[in-house]
Amino acid sequence: MTQVAKRRVYMDNGATTMVDPLVVKAMTPFFTKDYGNASSLHSFGVRSREAVESSRKVIADYLGVKAQEIIFTSGGTESDNLAIKGVAFSKGKGHIITSVIEHPAVLNTCESLERQGFKVTYLAVNKDGIVEPSMLEKAITSDTILVSIMHANNEIGSIQPIKELASITHKNGALFHTDAVQSFTKVPINARDADLISLSGHKIHGPKGVGGLYVRGEFRGKVVKQISGGHQEFNLRAGTENIPGAVGFAKAVEVAGVGYIDYIGGLRDYLTEGLLAIPNSHLNGPRGKKRLCNNVNIRFDYVEGESMLLMLDARGIAVSTGSACSSQSLEPSHVLIAMGCAPEESHGSIRLSLGRENTKEEMDYTISSMREVVDRLRKMSPLTKK
Repeated sequence: MTQVAKRRVYMDNGATTMVDPLVVKAMTPFFTKDYGNASSLHSFGVRSREAVESSRKVIADYLGVKAQEIIFTSGGTESDNLAIKGVAFSKGKGHIITSVIEHPAVLNTCESLERQGFKVTYLAVNKDGIVEPSMLEKAITSDTILVSIMHANNEIGSIQPIKELASITHKNGALFHTDAVQSFTKVPINARDADLISLSGHKIHGPKGVGGLYVRGEFRGKVVKQISGGHQEFNLRAGTENIPGAVGFAKAVEVAGVGYIDYIGGLRDYLTEGLLAIPNSHLNGPRGKKRLCNNVNIRFDYVEGESMLLMLDARGIAVSTGSACSSQSLEPSHVLIAMGCAPEESHGSIRLSLGRENTKEEMDYTISSMREVVDRLRKMSPLTKK
């Protein structure tokens, strides 16, 4: 029988977050009372339609865009697919540019388009995991139809220079898409810098199974829908609307606030310094304002990340190794490899992603636990220098 630790410290908010109680409260009536289909004409349906449209407006207002420019989806992965494939199939052919550190939802989508005849360029990143604008300038051509660069990386938290990258893209007549799943409500973004922006509810204390895609109004005709069926979501995403999901997503945006960003950033820096005090440890990615407020990715020499994860879990601490979406893979992190880490260094890295529920006391507990875990593993490791 698996023994459950008495203490529980959740630091895997980059994978998913706890649904805020206010979000649950807002969603509940749309499961049990106002459960009509938003496409129905009766009062039940009208109430659901009103809920969808008011939720759409909340998210649009947060981004500073028009309500009809927000398309509800099932999450970030679908939003990425709709944006990239939608533009590609609208054009029929052409050149796409992305980066080597994108989420698999972008990388695998681009790879599938390559197999269908599209040309794709994968930009390298610097040692901090950031795409240099000069690299895009060298790669973009008159055949480029789309550039897709994430706003902030899910593994190392590096924040990309979206404004500069979008400017280069637009000067060359292409569309610019950014996956803002990790950065939404944490890092300011001028939606008018991009033409398409992917969003997700469950990364910001909203429900799983709902997300959004911002499509700038004048470019809607340049996106082909990827799910055939009805005419929902302005004929860009067929299927019965997820009313509770849309309501929950909007409520999560409403309660996001800005006050917690500085709080989490303070915990991030405190945790980072405490972990770097452990001998032979290294921070993966940038520091300060170039990094997400809640992201810490640390590499420890002579130990293996999965062993650290399991030993920390036994102490009630939840973290992740590599990308949370591919942590069951034995392959080294493609992000860390792209930054110049050797495979063994990548395997010795863990990600701790903080949330507004975390406390300084939990940081102290994590630092002391990590020190014990690393020390124990190094004593067992044949790689440790004697």
